[in-house]
Formats: sequence, structure tokens, C-alpha cells
Amino acid sequence: MKTILRSGLLIILLAAGHADAQQIIYANMKEILRAEGDTLTTLRIEKRSKNQQMLMGGADYKISVDNNTGLSRYLKSRCFAVQSDTTWYVNTRKVRYKRFRFGGWYAPAVWIQNKLYFCAQPVGSIAAETIAPANADRLRGDIGTAIASSGLVNARVYYEIDPETGKVEFVGKEKMLELLADHPQLREAYQKEDSEAAAVTRKYLLRLK
Repeated sequence: MKTILRSGLLIILLAAGHADAQQIIYANMKEILRAEGDTLTTLRIEKRSKNQQMLMGGADYKISVDNNTGLSRYLKSRCFAVQSDTTWYVNTRKVRYKRFRFGGWYAPAVWIQNKLYFCAQPVGSIAAETIAPANADRLRGDIGTAIASSGLVNARVYYEIDPETGKVEFVGKEKMLELLADHPQLREAYQKEDSEAAAVTRKYLLRLK
């Protein structure tokens, strides 16, 4: 069955033709490392609204193919990553941080020093530290849940995927200082930052490219 599915996908991909944007889908990390993805030109990459994320959870981008439900289902549930020109997207359904799930759809990502970093909502203890208000102990029930959910919809942090092991690690203060160990000036500047939010982390990650 798997062979038939892959063969069908290849026929669809080969029939897609050529366009300016090169789009490549990868079933797993091994295909990325071997540069053996399938190239196509028909992907629709859509930014999901905050309301969609609030109601259904999941990452920032939906990737699908118009008028092709089979390939759209494959992208949603089985594809590991998508490359569109120089931009990467990781299917958060396929990764976990410790035992925590990120939900479905795709998170934007970037390759830095042979590792893949993706930007997604905080989960687990990171979520608690990110969104907990000062009076969190007094907020219970539906009100507390609503505030937490709203905070998570807007909060973003970075995670690192080790391509050899598939392990996902949170890129917080400690991890970022480790990555900047050979860059004393950047390290000193980062130590003055008072945030582990994605906007701050991305600024320093990109300096390492």
C-alpha cells in the first residue's frame, strides 16, 4: 500500500510542471539529509488565523494542494517537512517536545549549523513559564483556561531538531548561550536580553548562519 501511495504521488508530482518557486516535500528527516525529496509546484501555503489556532490548535501554516484531496491529506498527516525556495516548514504533527504534542499543520523553520530550528507555540513547562500571569494561582476554571489559551495563541518560541537523533530541544536562554559560545560579542549582547521569545531568539540564530 505504501509503495502504491508513493508511486501515485510521484506521478502527480511529475505532472505538476515547472514554476518559479521550487517546492520540495520530505517524508522524513532521512530524505532531507539525503536530499531525496519530491519536487512539485502546486502547493498552497496559507497563514492560519488566530481564531483557527484558538479553536483547533496547531501551528501557523496550512499547506495543501488545490483540487487534490489525496495529496493534501498526505501533506497534513504524513509529510515531515516542506521546502519552498529557501523557506522551510516543519509538520508539527510529526514532532514532540519530550512527551508534549504541538498539534497539526506547519511551523516556519530555518537551518543553522546543520540543525533545523522551528518556531512554534510553547508547550509543557515552557508554556506555563511563558503565559503564567502574576495572579495565576487565583485564576481557575474557564477564565483561567481562556487566558492561558489566548496567551499560547500569540506566544512563539524556538525549538531545535537534531537531524541525527530526531530529538527536539527548547532553545531557551541556556541553549542559546551554548550556541553562542564561539561568538563572544553576540553572547554578551544576548545575555542582556530578557526574553526567550521567538523574535529575540531568531535574531541571534540568524547571525550564526
